[in-house]
Amino acid sequence: MNMIRLTRQSSSSLGILLFAFLVLSISLVASSIEYEDDYNFLQCLSRHSDPSILTYTSKDSNFSSVLFSTIQSLRFYSPAIRKPRVIVTPLKESHVQASVICSKRHGFQIRVRSGGHDYEGLSYVSDVPFVVVDLSNLRSINMDVENRTAWVQSGAITGELYYRIAEKSRNLGFPSVFCPTVGVGGSFQGGGYGNMLRKYGLAADNVIDARIVDAQGRVLDKESMGEDLFWAIRGGGMSFGIVVSWKIRLVYVPTNVTVFTINKNLDQGATKLVHRWQEVASELPHELFVRASISVVNSTSKEGEKTILASFPSLYLGNTENLLAVMKEKFPELGLERKDCADMSWIQSQLYINGFPLNGSLDILLSRNQVKRYAKIKSDYVKKPIPETGLEGLWKKILEEKSVARMNFSPNGGRMAEISECEIPFPHRQGNLYSIQYVVGWEGAGSEAAEPHIRWMRELHEYMTPYVSNSPREAYLNYRDIDVGQSINGTATYLEGMVWGSKYFKSNYERLVQVKSKVDPENFFRNEQSIPAVA
Repeated sequence: MNMIRLTRQSSSSLGILLFAFLVLSISLVASSIEYEDDYNFLQCLSRHSDPSILTYTSKDSNFSSVLFSTIQSLRFYSPAIRKPRVIVTPLKESHVQASVICSKRHGFQIRVRSGGHDYEGLSYVSDVPFVVVDLSNLRSINMDVENRTAWVQSGAITGELYYRIAEKSRNLGFPSVFCPTVGVGGSFQGGGYGNMLRKYGLAADNVIDARIVDAQGRVLDKESMGEDLFWAIRGGGMSFGIVVSWKIRLVYVPTNVTVFTINKNLDQGATKLVHRWQEVASELPHELFVRASISVVNSTSKEGEKTILASFPSLYLGNTENLLAVMKEKFPELGLERKDCADMSWIQSQLYINGFPLNGSLDILLSRNQVKRYAKIKSDYVKKPIPETGLEGLWKKILEEKSVARMNFSPNGGRMAEISECEIPFPHRQGNLYSIQYVVGWEGAGSEAAEPHIRWMRELHEYMTPYVSNSPREAYLNYRDIDVGQSINGTATYLEGMVWGSKYFKSNYERLVQVKSKVDPENFFRNEQSIPAVA
């Protein structure tokens, strides 16, 4: 019996050793192949660019710090998520060209990022071998004050753009996004809206030229790329090439603007005020932007309980006297008084909007440091005011969430209602009263920590179904949301792509597919929600 037992144990041990050896051998072979692929890619880069090109592989000690530097969403930075084989940080256009040529030649998918605010991580995550082209070093901004234009590279952040404009003129600005750490490249390609959209439209509406590296590695400007491609890159997403720089039209801002924020909780009539806001916010003068932000705070009347706070952060492109007259006529329910208002320059209003000290240095707008968080974001568009009963039900849903939850309502109207929905790919124009951004954040890594909050967000989104746009239920591309549909590594058919394409682009999706099929028929530039190419 003992001999038999020993023989069986020896046989079992030998089997385990053989299996371990086999796994190790496969792993070593795979690592060897990966090393060779990476080496060949890097050799290709050196042949098609110059020694100044900066690259990082997993063998480099600072690989992780470079990868992590512009990742805002902590959901997509964990050991379980596949990392890029190489990170390329171009210093010039030729480096971008080389990245495209060599990625295509050596079978790597390519992902491109500028500011790192991609809510679903599609600019730096993939399930197949890929490289990341990080544009953060391509950030020059060249101003032409006399002609009210500027060339800005895609790696610049919005705060840098605002800062450089203000350096040259107190009466020039640009209608881009709220957050100063958002990259120019990503925001422009999705539309880019902020608190001057009612006066001047989107960032993409004010792009007048661009330089793009296409799937063949060519650098094209507006003239050489043609009307269709120039149309597509202003709001159609990163499906057509890598836009290296943009020529933008700067806009006039008065020497002094006026800002204010009114806060009301439920005991102070927040529900009726938000309901009234829905009726008037999109009808106010173009110069006035009144946002409604919904959050959860501690109740002042019932200790230990939570309540809803409705905040109305606002920007008026004019002086306080005129603002008070407008609000008294158009929105007296808000109860705005002179003491609530502050006059300041347009660039100082960017500090105010983001909660920075008004007497602090403007240099904070140059900082690329960003809040890193676990979060899930969704979006909607509203065409009819939500009734008070609907709002009351919404408050109950928000109060159910135990972590950080908020909603931002941004009014349309004004210039947004005057621009055709097919002028650029961004279609959410006339007929929309306002857009909604839903945000939930939490602490803790991993799917167990995330699951209850993401489930709650989906339930909230489902609750809103009767009150928002439908057929399609519209969504904002820059608030990327995988829940609205995705493909496997960007290999969607026309019909599969329509699932999310119709939500982001409405009828513009068809034209985007036509452009994609013409300029990138091999579907080289792709992600899980990219525009598909069809034969």
